[in-house]
Amino acid sequence: MRVPDDDTLLFFAGHKEALGLYQALEDILCSSFPRVNKRVQKTQITFCNSHVFACVSFTRVRPKTELPEGWLTLTLGLPEPLDSRRVAVKCEPYPGRWTHHFVLSRADELDGEIRAWIRASYEFAEAKRRPADQGNTAQFAESES
Repeated sequence: MRVPDDDTLLFFAGHKEALGLYQALEDILCSSFPRVNKRVQKTQITFCNSHVFACVSFTRVRPKTELPEGWLTLTLGLPEPLDSRRVAVKCEPYPGRWTHHFVLSRADELDGEIRAWIRASYEFAEAKRRPADQGNTAQFAESES
């Protein structure tokens, strides 16, 4: 498992119970795809290749009473809507791009179905890649523990 950097630890300061789940997700993202860049922001952690394909946040996409302990929100962009009860919220911010929010609270929820949707989101973002972008992306790299 990767050692979290200082920015990631700061992001999870008020949500320490979700850090282990996040680390499992980050490991999946960084080991599954050849080009992954991570950007820790105030309200979310963004993963991209040439475009954003996954975000982690604490955005409440369900009523507070329905949120499990240790939860986080995973957001993926896809070319079409998913028909799954696992999707907490979906919207089409512009034609041909559907944003899906998932509430996760356990590492076993990072199963084959979620991984397939993450892969589809990665490939959807990668398909938007312009030829000029091909050599200009620094890959995310961290030391592993």
